[in-house]
Amino acid sequence: MDDNASAQTDLATRFEEHRPRLNAVAYRMLGSVGESEDAVQEAWFRLSRTEAAGKPGSGAGEAGEAGEVRNLGGWLTTVVGRICLDLLRSRQSRREDSLDVSLETHVPDPIVSGVDVVDPEQEMLLADSVGLALLVVLETLAPAERLAFVLHDMFAVPFEEIAPIVERSAAATRQLASRARRRVRGSAPVQETDVAKQREVVEAWMAATKAGDFDALLELLDPDVVLRADTGELSSGLSKLVRGAAAVAGQATMFARLAADQHLVLVNGLPGLVATPGGKVFSLGSFTVVDGRIVEINIIADPERLRNLRIPEAGA
Repeated sequence: MDDNASAQTDLATRFEEHRPRLNAVAYRMLGSVGESEDAVQEAWFRLSRTEAAGKPGSGAGEAGEAGEVRNLGGWLTTVVGRICLDLLRSRQSRREDSLDVSLETHVPDPIVSGVDVVDPEQEMLLADSVGLALLVVLETLAPAERLAFVLHDMFAVPFEEIAPIVERSAAATRQLASRARRRVRGSAPVQETDVAKQREVVEAWMAATKAGDFDALLELLDPDVVLRADTGELSSGLSKLVRGAAAVAGQATMFARLAADQHLVLVNGLPGLVATPGGKVFSLGSFTVVDGRIVEINIIADPERLRNLRIPEAGA
């Protein structure tokens, strides 16, 4: 193996050590598993091209500066941040041009696994209990706000390193994160993180839905519960946004037939439900539980999106 090939192999090994953290950064930034993987892969391409042209910079700047990397993890984090920021801005522009896209009913990509499965690759991705309720709120932030909040509050990146990415001063970047933090605290419920406690609530919900027991459903729901259903172009009778315990319980009883074909899975690390009537995945539901009651339900029933998710079969 020549020196160039050996250096590239060593670089790839060092990059792989940082991949789990980079995937976690990108997932919180984009709320999309596929786009996150693409963003991290693009960071690798930029690093390898920079290595071929000469060593990347020592600071948080983009590739192409002179000098050795003293903190490869920090350098890669800022590169991934730039890539994600560009993707968010492009996504925002597309939404502004489209009358059919509503943030109110969009549900970000979940990470789905079997109830008794611990996937080491998912542990870093789901650290800090990043549930769908939090990702839904992050979707409402402006791209620069989301970047500042995610990098600083979730990954402890100093504002001085974030500022060049958003092309603002450190003080202005701090204000971006502060605005985002207020939005998150005001909108994202602090969910139950005990898997056993949430499983008990979700299993009770499944039983009450199967029985069509309206009163039992009401007991499980917070009075101000929100149900959000991302159905794509599907016309199934499933309302896309429902607020209030009575309305959510009423909608659940309409789909009692699906409860017989539901099974538990982990959705972003906590128990959720997959409905598979006739053996075909119809919907995936995640639950945000606070003090034993459901405060938010997020459902994906878009057939195209469901096909692209890695959903384990019953018993897996």
